[in-house]
Amino acid sequence: MFTSILRFQPLYQERVWGARTLADRMGRSLPPGRPIGESWEIVDRPEAQSVVVDGPFAGMSLRALIEAHGDQLMGPAYDRDRPFPILVKWLDCADRLSLQVHPPAAVADQLGGEPKTENWYIASARPGAHLIVGLKNGVTREAFESAMANSTLEQVVHRFPVSEGDSILVESGRLHAIDAGNLILEIQQNSDTTYRVYDWGRTGLDGKPRQLHVGQSMRSIDFGDFEPQPLRFEAGDAVLAECREFRIRRFTRNPGSFLRLTAGEEPRILSVIAGRVRIAERTLREGDNVILPWSGDFALEAEATATFLLTDHFA
Repeated sequence: MFTSILRFQPLYQERVWGARTLADRMGRSLPPGRPIGESWEIVDRPEAQSVVVDGPFAGMSLRALIEAHGDQLMGPAYDRDRPFPILVKWLDCADRLSLQVHPPAAVADQLGGEPKTENWYIASARPGAHLIVGLKNGVTREAFESAMANSTLEQVVHRFPVSEGDSILVESGRLHAIDAGNLILEIQQNSDTTYRVYDWGRTGLDGKPRQLHVGQSMRSIDFGDFEPQPLRFEAGDAVLAECREFRIRRFTRNPGSFLRLTAGEEPRILSVIAGRVRIAERTLREGDNVILPWSGDFALEAEATATFLLTDHFA
């Protein structure tokens, strides 16, 4: 029986817009001398596999675990050939990301891609940090095409300030970019399809302009998506996202308080944003992301004032 949490080795990704915040803030050991923009915390894809770092299943990949023990990890109704449905990443954005979009399910197959709905939780933000999500009110497809031709896209997209604790759901088809100065926990549908609309005149790590996907982007963008707003909460419990792909809830607990989760309900993902959370003999710290299997009973105890997210309703 799966009675303990599953913790995985992060997979670090070099990105032109990345930095070293995961080492400075979380004490991570990063590949030296490289801008690390993404840490893939939980992933089950052909090109990338999470591997368990400790416990009785140390050294096993997430794919192998589901194939061998899918009924206990995911529940008895889960198809063991189906990939784990969620991908969890840390994003360390020292520079602005490209303006991009993920294809909606209605067009993804036609474009040879996968739909991708994701949620951004702002773990920290420098003063003046912003996000770009959606279009300014009233911007038409024609106005967008004109701005693209004139390199004035920043005038037609919806850009707004953010701060620690903000959260926003970025559904497939929603135009978006992350501005500099954000450390974000991204919880997303298991997909890696991104179409770049514009890259602000930047070159990649090889010194060449990065590839754009204008045709695919124009078929994917929701041109009726005007000025979406982030969720902003004071400290406490809150539902951050509830969509077809997943539900994400935020909890804040004082030292010594518990949250109990019952076996046989559903698998869950626990993400520690701040403080420390103890589960049985293991202490999880800021930045940790683990799977709580379907078959386990879990008591989450805050060792220090802790903020954490629970993701569920994905199986």
